[in-house]
Amino acid sequence: MKTFPPSELIINEDGSVFHLHLRPEQLADRVILVGDPARVSTVAAHFDSQECEVSSREFHSITGIFQGKRITVLSTGIGCDNIDIVMTELDALANIDFSTRMEKEEHRTLTIVRIGTCGGLQPFTPTGTFIASVKSIGFDGLLNYYEGRNEVCDLELEEAFRQHMDWSPLKGAPYVAQADPQLIEQIAQDDMVRGITVACGGFYGPQGRQLRLRIQDPDQNKKVEAFEHGGLHVCNFEMESSALAGLSSLLGHRAMTCCMVIANRYTTEMNTNYKNSIDTLIQLVLDRI
Repeated sequence: MKTFPPSELIINEDGSVFHLHLRPEQLADRVILVGDPARVSTVAAHFDSQECEVSSREFHSITGIFQGKRITVLSTGIGCDNIDIVMTELDALANIDFSTRMEKEEHRTLTIVRIGTCGGLQPFTPTGTFIASVKSIGFDGLLNYYEGRNEVCDLELEEAFRQHMDWSPLKGAPYVAQADPQLIEQIAQDDMVRGITVACGGFYGPQGRQLRLRIQDPDQNKKVEAFEHGGLHVCNFEMESSALAGLSSLLGHRAMTCCMVIANRYTTEMNTNYKNSIDTLIQLVLDRI
């Protein structure tokens, strides 16, 4: 079994993992991820009881019990780079013995659902729509740094997307990660739109927004909206789903992302009061996870 030196697996003096500040015994098998640290308390308000609460930087976590299920809710902040930290450290908490720094003989599988917000890209995804990301196209390039990415990605869709977009090599290769299909069935059921999600490496230029800076491809969003593969359309933009799906697949965990549309880029609508309505999605996930 592998042994991990202090420079690779950084353990704090209190026995917690470096960024998340969680100790192994504080992590539940069911994990809900949210972007906003304040939303952790919103989710945990539904718990019947709370076991522990930890905050460090943008990483805020609460572990508790909801209807007999032990759940950890954890904030990630924004972006696939943060998901790299969160997923790697969650897996370390689950599958590395912190006392010996050795990989555990028996693999522990986590079930992870990200609840987020997104921009809808189709006329059938108005504000308020719940979208389950069956496949996620990563504009960020994160998964390309890991061995085995081809084994967990949809290579046919990747190539079709590159050709459709006339993809510039300056942007780095996009990758297509896939959510756990059984978890999609369990969480999405019949009241979420299922489709392809684009996970962007930024909020402005990478999502086609132009303020003072012009973007490299002004037709990017029109091309994305028109893309279809295997009966799936690109339904939304967000910033984390590809890294979550890809890293979870590589590490042997079950994961998916579901988002509520708060802006529709196709119709240029925006709902700035979304915090009042996302609780419905939170309740659905808690009931089904």
